[in-house]
Amino acid sequence: MDHRDILTRFKNGDLGREQAAALLTGAHPDSAAGGAPLTTAVARPRAAVSQPPPARALTTAPAGGGPSAPVDGYAITALHGRFPEADGLDAFWHTAVLGGRDAGRRTGGSLGGVDDFDAVFFGLTPQGAALMDPQERLLLEVLWQTLETAGCTGARLDTLTAADGEPRAVGVYVAHGPVGRAVVAQEPAGDAPVAAGAGVGLPARLSTLLDLRGPGHCVGGGEAAFLVALHQALSALRAGECGAALVGAVDLRLDPARRHPEGGEEGEGVGAVLLRPLAAARAAGDTIHAVVRATAVAHPGRRARDAAADGLARRALAAAGVTAAGVGLRETEATVSATTGDTGAATGLAALVRAVLQLRHGTLLPAPGDSSAVPWVRPYDESGRELPRRATVAVRPTAGNTAAHVLLEEPPRRGPELIAAGPAAASGELVLLSAPTPEHLAATARRLADRVLSADAVEDGTQDDRRLLAALARELRLGRAVRDCRLAVVARDNGELGAALRAFADDRDGVDDRDGAGAGGARGSVRCADLRAAQGPGVLSGELPETRAYLAALWRGRRLDALARLWLAGVDVTAADTAGAAPVLPLPTSALLRRPLREAGCPGTDGPTPS
Repeated sequence: MDHRDILTRFKNGDLGREQAAALLTGAHPDSAAGGAPLTTAVARPRAAVSQPPPARALTTAPAGGGPSAPVDGYAITALHGRFPEADGLDAFWHTAVLGGRDAGRRTGGSLGGVDDFDAVFFGLTPQGAALMDPQERLLLEVLWQTLETAGCTGARLDTLTAADGEPRAVGVYVAHGPVGRAVVAQEPAGDAPVAAGAGVGLPARLSTLLDLRGPGHCVGGGEAAFLVALHQALSALRAGECGAALVGAVDLRLDPARRHPEGGEEGEGVGAVLLRPLAAARAAGDTIHAVVRATAVAHPGRRARDAAADGLARRALAAAGVTAAGVGLRETEATVSATTGDTGAATGLAALVRAVLQLRHGTLLPAPGDSSAVPWVRPYDESGRELPRRATVAVRPTAGNTAAHVLLEEPPRRGPELIAAGPAAASGELVLLSAPTPEHLAATARRLADRVLSADAVEDGTQDDRRLLAALARELRLGRAVRDCRLAVVARDNGELGAALRAFADDRDGVDDRDGAGAGGARGSVRCADLRAAQGPGVLSGELPETRAYLAALWRGRRLDALARLWLAGVDVTAADTAGAAPVLPLPTSALLRRPLREAGCPGTDGPTPS
């Protein structure tokens, strides 16, 4: 960098006075007294509707030295969440968009139904589930749904490996509010009792229940807790300790002592994201919701809160090689409180969800005092080159807690791609579905039928419709866990599949499985089996390489009837599917049938509540 470049960057505000002087004199930038590596001002939380002047070209390295910009980032391949009056991210976005139109709209509130849980789905007894802390139960649900959204609860999960090749290497990092219970529950497999809801034991217990084999850590308390957990998860990914990382947060205000001391709005929330290295996510065809470019975490010591927050902002921007002018949105604990209230340990999660959704929709949510959302005008550099939208998520330190800063970027654009690998088959596709009980199977089949019969489905009988059906069938085979209650159906198009699944679900209504119904057989074009009482490995051992070769040959030869019969006999035919790589197809998650849990550990008399 010559003197002219240094002076130009000083004039533009990219360099501080002391930093510029250090560069001009040849001194190390860190030795300049009071030097600040980057300007600390970040763009307002919303942009004007009119086109702003072109942004300055982004630097390829942080001004004044520091770590070099990373070649890649980390992809958010799935996210899921529940907040007051918003059970799901679509509802959350709708509530946030309306926030500016109704100034009197109430923020905060409770999630509701926190004592309802589907113990059977997770292999737990109602008694054991009742002894778990409600926060742990909510986290278990949302972590599973996040994995399912990413298509990573089945055969794909084994492809998430650590640097040493260990499969299912998914880290679990959890931020939580104060735990109300520390009791003992029995593991579903009959192992020794473990402490349920005992704070630091949450990641280990959740990893055991989900059979995940990566590292984990628990961060308790503080509004920045989720962002701190995310920072730790990225460190594990960077070190090769895991191939993906689940980062979750939950905070429930069940204890009256946690009511807001100043009469403010208390909020609750639970959610999670799945992180993978960006290059791996793109190669696997994952859905990428946003890219984490950099994180920074630190305790403020005895510094003022604002000074500590500004220092973290500079550090995060410098790590990504981005100037403050390149950031168009800033989400903080203040912007979140307008939507969710004071959500405690889930504050950073809510802020990150808001930022990701604004990046996804290209829309800036109403800021305090504004009336409506506005389009997020795309930035350009001096030469007119299009730049990615960027956002920061920051939580300042409070009451001595840690502060955190995260830099997000919209995902890279992907070219047109086929929704399924290989040609579409006019003869039909084999669709396989499984669940822990016939009741779950019927509820999940109905949910899938609603999806394929929706108004957005492609016209029946077209080539695109058959390709979509092939992609859906393949996604169910590779993306979903294999359970004991199974169905198989061969369909030629979405309409035929939807009608068959809906008829199966309708036929299941009112059937009492305690009388032995649903043990197997055919219902219309759908064949089903209940293998919960099966003994031994079944007709074939999936562990043998000869078995895998045989099953792979059946898939290549499209021996759909033989594969269906083996599937219903207890063989896992999904792991031998060798159709090749294809993009992940987002599908509805498996149905959870939540039931009220009594304090004594027995299910309530009410019927199940589908999730």
